[in-house]
Amino acid sequence: MSTPILAETLKKIDAAMDRDRLIETAIRLIEVPSPTGDAGAVSDRLAQILHDDGFSVERPDGNHPGSPAVAARFSTDAPGLQLQFNGHLDTVHLPFVPPEVRENLITGSGASDMKGGIACAVEALRVLKESGMLTKGSVLLTAHDLHEAPWGDGRQLDSLIREGWRGDAVLIPEPLCNVLPIEGRGSATWKVRILRSGPAVHEVMRPMDEPSVIAAGAELVKRLGELGHAIGSEVNPICGSPSVFIGQIHSGEIFNQYPQECWLEGTRRWLPGDNPGRVEAEFRALLAELASDRGVTIECDWLTIRGAFHLDPQAPLVTDFQECYQLVSGHPLALGPKPFVDDGNSFWSLADVPAITHGPRAGGQHTISEWVDIDDMMRVARLYATIATHFC
Repeated sequence: MSTPILAETLKKIDAAMDRDRLIETAIRLIEVPSPTGDAGAVSDRLAQILHDDGFSVERPDGNHPGSPAVAARFSTDAPGLQLQFNGHLDTVHLPFVPPEVRENLITGSGASDMKGGIACAVEALRVLKESGMLTKGSVLLTAHDLHEAPWGDGRQLDSLIREGWRGDAVLIPEPLCNVLPIEGRGSATWKVRILRSGPAVHEVMRPMDEPSVIAAGAELVKRLGELGHAIGSEVNPICGSPSVFIGQIHSGEIFNQYPQECWLEGTRRWLPGDNPGRVEAEFRALLAELASDRGVTIECDWLTIRGAFHLDPQAPLVTDFQECYQLVSGHPLALGPKPFVDDGNSFWSLADVPAITHGPRAGGQHTISEWVDIDDMMRVARLYATIATHFC
């Protein structure tokens, strides 16, 4: 599609854009609490919004029947490619904050992560329907639960992908707008419990032949530091190095009780091309060696959140994205890393589907102070609609 044709397309897309409707959609989604694992009510709300807009809506459960996903498709009569808009409706487990419009911002739980982005995708779908600018192919919009770790593990989306709920390429409106991410690390969370066999006792009555779980915990911190230093020598020019991170360490009930347990919790991240199974096996082998050396029992909960991510910079989706982004914003978007794991990692690792993460300017993710920029929501909605006309 030539630039003059794209420019004319953008004019017609702009004419169909409705700022008030976009804001209302975001507010209607944000006002429904949806902690991970319990996003059924907001999924119902989104399904009703799309149904009222004249879209045919399906509700695949993705092996999570308590909160069925939402799937809506807008198709033309002409053959072509299918572009997917995809996002999650669940939010982290923090106190609920109702939506509020403050000048050019919408605030509230999930405003940035990522109900504001989903509202952009909904508006783009409406605009394509109303403007008549989608002349070939189709657009599939999907939204789901079980995204946010550690309460979710991505399995609902994984099931949807395996069941065929996927397009030829995907746009994901997570709050990342300063780079076009082409590389990202995989991620797992871990929780380690170090245990001794005896009962809790006063520290002066402790059996001298029983190991100290705190000393074993300190040794684990040391060994994980050594692991982090060793793996940090491998560097990906885009997304950096693998890492192991400790975010919490706890032991004991009071200051002079000999504790029975010490637990630590953190993350492990790896580069594209590495095997998540190998990463987990390496971590567990380190724990087994420590348990043997210190005479303690060690248990580990390991949760793989997402595999690593790669996007071919020469993929047609990237080319189309950059041409449309240039038209909408006046300049191309720099290529860069994806700092977090998201649904794009699953689309690439499970189905080799190219995915671009790009959403509105936003902040406060995983806090009680989420916000999203309304002007940038408009930009993303018009960008998504324009890309669809080009790609499909």
